[in-house]
Amino acid sequence: MRRTAALGAAGTLVTGTLLAGAIAATPASAGERQHGASAEARGVRTAAARAATQGIDWQDCPADWDLKTPIQCGYVTVPVDYAKPDGRTIKIAVDRARNTGGKEERQGSLLYNPGGPGGSGMRFPARSTGDSALWKKTAAAYDFVGFDPRGVGHSAPISCVDPQEYVKAPKADPVPDSEADKRAQRKLAKEYADGCAERSGGLLPYMTTPNTARDLDVIRAALGEKKLNYLGVSYGTYLGAVYATLFPDHVRRMLVDSVVNPSREKVWYQANLDQDVAFETRWGDWKKWVAKNDATYHIGATPQQVQAQWEKLRATAKKNPIGGLVGPAELTGFFQNAPYYDSAWATVAQVWSAYLAGDEKPLVENAGPDLKDTAGNIASENGTAVYTAVECADAKWPTSWKKWDRDTTRVHAEAPFMTWANAWMNLPCATWQAKQHKPVDVKTGKGLPSVLIVQSTRDAATPYEGAVELHKRLRGSRLITERDAGSHGVTGQVNPCINDRVDAYFLHGKTDAQDVTCAPHATPEPAKAKAATS
Repeated sequence: MRRTAALGAAGTLVTGTLLAGAIAATPASAGERQHGASAEARGVRTAAARAATQGIDWQDCPADWDLKTPIQCGYVTVPVDYAKPDGRTIKIAVDRARNTGGKEERQGSLLYNPGGPGGSGMRFPARSTGDSALWKKTAAAYDFVGFDPRGVGHSAPISCVDPQEYVKAPKADPVPDSEADKRAQRKLAKEYADGCAERSGGLLPYMTTPNTARDLDVIRAALGEKKLNYLGVSYGTYLGAVYATLFPDHVRRMLVDSVVNPSREKVWYQANLDQDVAFETRWGDWKKWVAKNDATYHIGATPQQVQAQWEKLRATAKKNPIGGLVGPAELTGFFQNAPYYDSAWATVAQVWSAYLAGDEKPLVENAGPDLKDTAGNIASENGTAVYTAVECADAKWPTSWKKWDRDTTRVHAEAPFMTWANAWMNLPCATWQAKQHKPVDVKTGKGLPSVLIVQSTRDAATPYEGAVELHKRLRGSRLITERDAGSHGVTGQVNPCINDRVDAYFLHGKTDAQDVTCAPHATPEPAKAKAATS
C-alpha cells in the first residue's frame, strides 16, 4: 500500500491499430459464473468485446508525459459503471515497450500495477527500454505495459482539494496533545471528504478495486490477449487478488509482491492498524542500522540514542518549524521512507546527519513542499485522492469516533512512529458521502493457474501475514519468503534466490514444488549516502 503523510497533518506518427484478431467476444469467466451473472459481469464482457474489436491506437507519447520512444501510448475506453456499459465512459491511459527478444521469444503483454491505491504504472515500460538488469530476461519475452488506473494521472483524474493548498506546510502535529487537537483533525478530515464529493463526486461511487480489476480485463482484451500476464506490487497485489477471483480463467501468469491482506475483516480499517505496528518494527530495524553506522552519521551509537534524537528533532520542529516549513507532520512524511524502503536508509540518515551538523537545507528540501513544482503537487494530491476514494469505497468503515479514538490510542501506545498520522489519513472514510461496498471474498476459482507470491518477513507497509493469508486463499499458489528483510517491493531488490525464480516463472511458468525461503538481500551500505546527496 502507498503511504503519505496524514491529510490533516500533512495535508507516479500514427501506427497500425493492434487488433484482437479472432477475439469477437469475451466469455464469462469462471469467477463471474461463480459469483452469478451480475449486471457488472455482463457489462465487463460487453466492454471487453468492444475493446477487443477496437484495439489500441498506439502513438508516440505526448511530450509532457516524459515517456520517450520506443515507448508508445494510447487509451482504452471503459464504462464508469459496469452495470451500465452503454452509459458514461472514461479513457484509461496505457503505454508499452515491445519485447526486446523479437517475435520468436514473445509471450504476450505483461501488465503492471505499482500500488497505492493511486499509483501510476506508466513508468514500467522504461524497465524494458532502460538498463534494468533484473528485468532483462523477462523484457525479452514480454511487451511491458503500464497504465494509469481509473482516477489516476491521465485516466480521468480525480481531486479532493486544490493541489497547492494540499502541499502547504507546516501542518499540525499528527500526534494530538489534547481533545481540541483531535477535534481540529476531525474537522479537517470531514472537510477533505466533503471536498472529494464536491470536486469528484460523479466518479467516487465507482472508484473500487473490483471496477479497476474489470478495467484490467478490458485492457487485456484491447491488447489482443486471451489471458493476462500480471505483476502487482503492494496495493497491486490486492488488485491482482480481486482480478484472480473475478476472472480466474483469464489469468496466464500472475506474480504478486509485498501483499495486502485480502481478508474481508482486514480491508481496509484493520489493515491500516496492522500497518502501524509493522512500521514501528521496521523503524526499529533502521535505528539499529543507523546506530551501527554512527561513525558515518553521528546520530547515536545505540537505537535508544537514535530514538532520543528523533524525539528531540520532532520537539524542535514542533516549536519552531525547520526552515519555516518542516514540522512533525512533514518529518513523519519524509522519515517514513526509511522503514518503507531499504534504498532510502542511507539517504534519510545522511539528510538527518547534515542537519545535526548544522546544515538544515537538505532536510527542508526533502521534507518540505515545493510550491513551484505545480505538476508534482498535482500528481501528489491526485494520488492521495485516489488512495482515499478507493479505500473508502471498497469497504464499510467505522463511523464512530469513539472506536477510531480508542483503537488509535491503543496502537499508538506500542507503535508511536506513525499511528496517529495514519489515522488522520484514513479518517475521511468515516464521513464518506459516496457508497461503501462489501469487499470481494478473495478465493480460488476454476482455471486459476499457480500464482507466485513474494514477500519479506519484516515489510512495514504490507505485513507478512497478508502473504500467508493470500497463499491460503489461492490454491496451488507458491510463496517465496525473504527472511529477515523488510524492503517494500521484493522483486526490485538484487537477490538471486528470488530474481532467478521470478525469471523462471515468467519465462517458463515454473514454480518450485514447495514454498521457498530465501536469505535476505544485502544490507544497504552507508558509504552510498554521501553519493546520494552530493
